[in-house]
Amino acid sequence: MRSSHNLDRLGVAFDGAQLVADAGLLLPATLAQHLGLRELVGESLDLGAAPGRANVGDKLLTLVASALAGGDCIDDAAALRAGGADRVLGFTVKAASTVGTFLRSFRWGHVRQLDRVSRALLSRAWAAGAGPGSAPFTIDLDSTICETYGLAKEGAVHHGYTHVRGYHPLLAVAAGSGDVLAARLREGRAATVRGSAHFLRETIGRVRGAGATGELTMRADSGFYAHDVVAVCRKMGVRFSITARFHGRRLRSLIEAMPEHAWTPIPYPIEGGADVAEITYTPFAAESDATPVRLIVRRVRPKEGSQLALLTLYDYHPFITDRIGDLLSLEADHRRHAEVENAIRDLKYGMGLNHLPSGRFAANGAWLAVQVLAHNLARWTARLGLGVGIVTTKTLRRRFFALVGRLTRSARRQTLHLPPDWPWAAEFLSALARLRAIPLLA
Repeated sequence: MRSSHNLDRLGVAFDGAQLVADAGLLLPATLAQHLGLRELVGESLDLGAAPGRANVGDKLLTLVASALAGGDCIDDAAALRAGGADRVLGFTVKAASTVGTFLRSFRWGHVRQLDRVSRALLSRAWAAGAGPGSAPFTIDLDSTICETYGLAKEGAVHHGYTHVRGYHPLLAVAAGSGDVLAARLREGRAATVRGSAHFLRETIGRVRGAGATGELTMRADSGFYAHDVVAVCRKMGVRFSITARFHGRRLRSLIEAMPEHAWTPIPYPIEGGADVAEITYTPFAAESDATPVRLIVRRVRPKEGSQLALLTLYDYHPFITDRIGDLLSLEADHRRHAEVENAIRDLKYGMGLNHLPSGRFAANGAWLAVQVLAHNLARWTARLGLGVGIVTTKTLRRRFFALVGRLTRSARRQTLHLPPDWPWAAEFLSALARLRAIPLLA
């Protein structure tokens, strides 16, 4: 006998006219409305006579909402309109074909206009309570490879230094919160350091303009070990902590010549497996403004039996810094630069940065800007609404954004009905109340 619970007996009909898919997008949509994102886009983005020039605010917000709902391609925007989400988003959701035309209308100058939108939105969110205020603040500078396939994408035809075909964007991320402070698309074969000094200068100005008044520190890996990057930090009054590259034998000889008593053990999974020490060192000595700094080195004993253990007694990890502080604390803080990878992973797999959909470079630059806006809205929704620190977009989507609701109208007032036994119902309602308390900006 067949069970009455056999799924073959379950009827299906697409006729729930009152249902709203992704109804929980009400939270980030409320925040975007109170921060005046739609109006910012309308004021800042001018596509001239391009086919996608009309209603740019609605089109950009359609792409942002699609990214928050899990869309990773242009066609995924169709799910918002078909699912009725436009009734809780506060703007007119555009068709996928329309936003595709919108993206293809971009030139590089228009992408820079979106940079101004991102900058203004950062200032507004931080003014609403998401910023560091006068506390010390660290900028993590990094880049990533966004792999593409085929030969039809501008700027991604050639293989880069990782032997992967794709794009190589620059990213500046706020340590501790994961906010993306700035992003810049580059062609795939661009060297890591290319354009980084100018990008860092803009980022520092953006952070100061957004209200960060405390001491600033910039952390970076060896790809950004360059005189121009250090010069920007010094000129703009920002401390730096940059992984050093070994140039020939000079730096290695200095490190290996350090006396054994100069090394201090640090906690490590293998007892006695890692130590730190420091010396004074002058990087970029050939430059006229070369200045001595602290060279802090972590040495790690390779695992017994590994190939590295056959070649060397220690693996060295040096970095230069002009920061004042305890040796062990500074070394531990520099290692925390690796946390920037969590934000990059969230951009790629929580949002849609893992896929750059257009064959046009500027359109993909706009796509990157959209993913950054969506990522930051998710982070600020958690911080300002839920009152929690870092929460991945996937967690927010599973617990809040992807809720299915039902809209009813009574006495000329609409009500969004959500699942009654939802485990995070109280958090959702509290977050909505906090976000609605943010003064409306336009």
